[in-house]
Formats: sequence, C-alpha cells, structure tokens
Amino acid sequence: MIECRGLPTPLQVAFNNGRFFGVCDATPDKGGAGQGFRPHELLEAALGSCLVMIMTTYAASHGIALATAAVTVTLNRSDPEVAAYTCAITLEGELTDDNRRRILRAARACPVRRTLGCRVTVVEEVK
Repeated sequence: MIECRGLPTPLQVAFNNGRFFGVCDATPDKGGAGQGFRPHELLEAALGSCLVMIMTTYAASHGIALATAAVTVTLNRSDPEVAAYTCAITLEGELTDDNRRRILRAARACPVRRTLGCRVTVVEEVK
C-alpha cells in the first residue's frame, strides 16, 4: 500500500509505503515545481525495476553469469487509447545467445508488465 499526501508546493505529493518516502511533482510548464518524479515516470520506474529484478533473479537461480542488467523505459502516450512502453534492455556479462534468450523470456513474465497489460479498474473510497 502506498499513501500519498499533497504538500504545500502546488502539485507536489509525498508518497510512502511506511518505510520509504518519495516525492512526485509536475514539471513547471504544467504548474509544478519540477522537484520530484512525474506520475508517469513512477509507472516507468515500476516496470523497469521489476524487469531488472526478474532478469537478475532468473540468471542467479540458473547459474547464468549476468554481470549487470539495465532497462531504460519510455512511455509513449501519443495515442490516447494506447500506453506504449518501450523497454531498452542491456545485459552485460559472459552470456551465450541461449542465455540472453532465456533471460529475455523470463523478463516477459515480469509481474508489473502483466499488471500493466490487464484491464484496469479504479475504485474510489471517499473518507
């Protein structure tokens, strides 16, 4: 569970999970101060982080010499009906083509990727 609370600076929001804290903000051209992650960047970070975690976990559990996994995620919202995520994946280490193929197949099972691909509903509970 994530708790979000508006801050005194317009459009700035503090969020936490009870242990870790972050700040979300809009860019100055949108009325914010540009002093935190934009909301869509948090979606990109969730997807990229999950992909890296899945790939490194898979490689470690299968004895694959993956030195580093990195992902750059870009969200394209030019079509209002489609949220198109591009994930540029970098795998470093002494990897065979088969190792890379297996790691990338594991990445496709990323839980955040699966969640983003589901039909989404939002239920509001006003207190």
